[in-house]
Amino acid sequence: MKAALANYAAVAAGSALGAMVRYLVSLWLLASPGGLPLGTLSVNLLGSIAIGLIATLSAGRWPLSLRMQLFLIGGFCGGFTTFSIFSLEVLTLAGTGAPGLALFYIGLSVALWLAGAWLGNGAGEWLNRRPGR
Repeated sequence: MKAALANYAAVAAGSALGAMVRYLVSLWLLASPGGLPLGTLSVNLLGSIAIGLIATLSAGRWPLSLRMQLFLIGGFCGGFTTFSIFSLEVLTLAGTGAPGLALFYIGLSVALWLAGAWLGNGAGEWLNRRPGR
């Protein structure tokens, strides 16, 4: 029971930290040209890179404890990325007379997030193959 509570606390702490960092990045990128939500686009790309890298490294060169995986992957990356906000932004773009921009945003987002996860995975595999630590 105590270990389960510590795991929940790790996810909660990671989520809180990830959400705060997401908010700061969104504030920093608030002024987006053409109305495209660059803050959300950026954090989801960075989160995809991070989750691919962390998952790959923790399965290889730098094994992480279950609790640290929960903190980083389930917590921080989960709190940092913003798919619920993304969904609302797509609906808002489409509902305010910009359905083309909404579709472009969907395609661009998915392509960048998949590329980010691929990049993070590749970086983790490369680091896992390097000699030494």
